[in-house]
Amino acid sequence: MYYYIKGELVAATLNMAVVDAGGVGYKMSVSENTYRALPRRGDKNPVVTLYTYLSVREDGIELFGFANERELSSFKMLLSVSGVGPKAAMAILSLLTPEKFALAVCTEDKKTISKATGVGPKTAARIILELRDKLMKETSIDEDLSTAVLDHSAEAAGAPARGKLSEAMDALIVLGYTRAEAQNVLKGIDTQALSIEDIIKEALKKLMKN
Repeated sequence: MYYYIKGELVAATLNMAVVDAGGVGYKMSVSENTYRALPRRGDKNPVVTLYTYLSVREDGIELFGFANERELSSFKMLLSVSGVGPKAAMAILSLLTPEKFALAVCTEDKKTISKATGVGPKTAARIILELRDKLMKETSIDEDLSTAVLDHSAEAAGAPARGKLSEAMDALIVLGYTRAEAQNVLKGIDTQALSIEDIIKEALKKLMKN
């Protein structure tokens, strides 16, 4: 019904935003990632564009808003998985950006997905089973792995350059593993001969078998 709604942001909380478009206030449920992308209170001309999904269910009608089309696409894909409703989908997209969600699915990282509120290991496994092939066709896993590394590098900006082992370990921590798990899994990998992205791929394969 609505593709996007563009207007003045008049209210926002961690999970909700209200946009005034043409004198009508549209209340939308949003992910925490979308909330963080919204203008802050006091910003001049807080005009926003939120891509929308209208959910019509027996217990009510709810409008969802997303900061970009990729997050909306991830939301729709999640809803296509049996047993995954809007609440679980929003919990996942609050925990993970669309890029990191695609990375978790493509690398079969059930542990990271199941960290979302209300999403257990069985649901995470079903999401991976039903979406992995689709996301593998649509997503460059190498680019997403690079993004995970770059995300950590940005957080550590200004720190002295470190070796590939340390960078790979920190990237695994960004993806949701503990430092102890990262250290153990990296012991048997030839970190000198591989790129950081390939080191992480090998580590994730080993972690999936545990």
